[in-house]
Amino acid sequence: MRNRRFFAIIVGVLALGLSACSDFSKIQKNGTDDEKYKAAQKYFTKKDWYRAGVLFEEIIPKLKGSTEQELSQFNYAYTQYNQGLYEPAAQLFKRFYETFARSESAPDAMYMYALSLYKSTPGFNLDQSNTISAMSALQDFVNTNPDSEHVKDCTGLILDLRRRLERKAYERAKQYYKVSGFSIANYKSSVVSINNFQREFPDSEYNEELAYLKVDAEYNLAANSIAEKQKERFQDAVAFYKAFQEKYPNSKYLKQAEKMHENSTKELDRIAKEEKAREEFKKQQQPNPNAPAKVTSAN
Repeated sequence: MRNRRFFAIIVGVLALGLSACSDFSKIQKNGTDDEKYKAAQKYFTKKDWYRAGVLFEEIIPKLKGSTEQELSQFNYAYTQYNQGLYEPAAQLFKRFYETFARSESAPDAMYMYALSLYKSTPGFNLDQSNTISAMSALQDFVNTNPDSEHVKDCTGLILDLRRRLERKAYERAKQYYKVSGFSIANYKSSVVSINNFQREFPDSEYNEELAYLKVDAEYNLAANSIAEKQKERFQDAVAFYKAFQEKYPNSKYLKQAEKMHENSTKELDRIAKEEKAREEFKKQQQPNPNAPAKVTSAN
């Protein structure tokens, strides 16, 4: 008995689904513009985003200049957003507030444009071009609508995106450091990347670790450089260590950094002694102006 009831329910659901599909197909193929418009709004109310979106897309080009155009474009953008199609939704919301700048819905469309961009951004380990665009859109909304109820949310989203950029820059700096042992160029890139990070994110929680890694990278760069480059690079390693020690006197990395500082100082002492020895040798090779001139006899 129960099986029969269950079977009857399933059949009923399938019948309703087929009927809905049939109605949708009829309207899409043979319906008038007015019928499609009303059906699109009906599907939208029922949160049938796919069918509503299909019909809105068909009728919007035919609604130019009509009172229905504004609402249709706004709702069409939402059908894409609610299906998780964030990039197309972003472009539709942007088109709406640019086309209907005086509409009461324009601020909402501007917010939804920024929110759609935010939701389309990838994780920190991927390309962050969309992240920068989303941050810009969110900030534009805040600047344009300072009294909006969405300002607080936008500020939080901007901070979240900034943390993604920070993590991306941190991972990039560490990646250069990890592979720096393979070439002098990578040691250089590691130092440059860390410097860029410190300038862009001066208050980052990652700066202590990166300040230590910069000492390490510069020390190894100096140690693996040709003789002509070593003095300047060991001096930079010492300067990086002093800056690190001053800012993070209780750092867990301090002992390791001290060893590199000691070795850098020893190398600079060695280089100074070698320079002094070369200077003395040069002086010995120069003629003494006070020495008596040699007299040669003619044969």
